[in-house]
Amino acid sequence: MSKALTYLTFSQLTKTANMGKAIPPATAVSFEAALAELEAIVREMEAGQMPLEQSLAAYERGATLLKYCQEALGAAEQKLQILEGGKLSDFAGSLTSKERDA
Repeated sequence: MSKALTYLTFSQLTKTANMGKAIPPATAVSFEAALAELEAIVREMEAGQMPLEQSLAAYERGATLLKYCQEALGAAEQKLQILEGGKLSDFAGSLTSKERDA
């Protein structure tokens, strides 16, 4: 059963935070979208040009996105372990020498 996910851009999030409304939980269309948003937040925060309130909202959003990405990676790792019969190994280590040389 698939649950519909919503995606807020960082600018939409900060507008919501600046209006004093509650910040919705971080959900993204995909892992890639969440990671891209997290990277954008990090770049903006590292620039050091945000007001304090906006920085706090960005930090909170970033922490939530980080958790989302970590959970997505953990789920992917579990699926790989199932597919590999409980053994998670390096891709190169799972090939025979003939397959690597081909």
